[in-house]
Amino acid sequence: MAAEYKAERTISAVYKEQNQVDDVIRRLLDRGVPRDHISVMGRNFKSETRIAGFITKKDVILGGLRTGAIFGSLFGSFLSLLTGVGVLFIPFVGPIVAAGPIGALLLGAASGAIAGSAGAGLVSVLATLGMPEDKAAVYQTRLQAGEFLVMAEVPADRSGEFQILMESAGGEEIHTMETALPRPCPGRCNSPEDLSPEVRSHLSGEAQNTFIERYNAVLDETNDQIKAEQAAWETVQQNFDEDDNGVWSKKKVSV
Repeated sequence: MAAEYKAERTISAVYKEQNQVDDVIRRLLDRGVPRDHISVMGRNFKSETRIAGFITKKDVILGGLRTGAIFGSLFGSFLSLLTGVGVLFIPFVGPIVAAGPIGALLLGAASGAIAGSAGAGLVSVLATLGMPEDKAAVYQTRLQAGEFLVMAEVPADRSGEFQILMESAGGEEIHTMETALPRPCPGRCNSPEDLSPEVRSHLSGEAQNTFIERYNAVLDETNDQIKAEQAAWETVQQNFDEDDNGVWSKKKVSV
């Protein structure tokens, strides 16, 4: 029986060309990194198919991440190798194709924290995950410029090996975070500690409880984590206003 894969650190790198992304993903998979521990973000994916106007407000996916196969046929084979792929609008960057766990993380934030009036786009999300703000700002700038961000969650004792692999594949601005990316509640949320840091940091204690209550209710009804998370954000926004720091904390007064 194969040993369980332990994702303990997250290595990030920027790539200038789409073919470099394709190459590094295949190399990571060949070295045993599961596809649901690889993330990719980018805005300028070249396509065999003419898709002018494809990424519009109508096409932006807010109801959940599609399978990689759908996007793989549009944007290139490597996306079909990854788990979930979606198109998200990120402040200061614009429409982004995001695949893997970072896509789910951003989707959860997209309907709430990241879209808040005080949100700082991708820098805010990455900094909440533990990345230095200056490095997060470099990643955001290079994504704006049309380059690609790849993130691999790896065992701690192999982080050096994978850092060399990502660099040898053309990776630049390499950074290692000491944790894997947070996931949504695996089932029902039992406490605020089950929420991802990006969600939790943008909700007051009372708003966290409101979020969890609504999340669990919709999850029980639909068994769909994405729908549950979106419904929870909608309920928070109906019942709270943001403060100056972008935290949903001000209870709305019923009239």
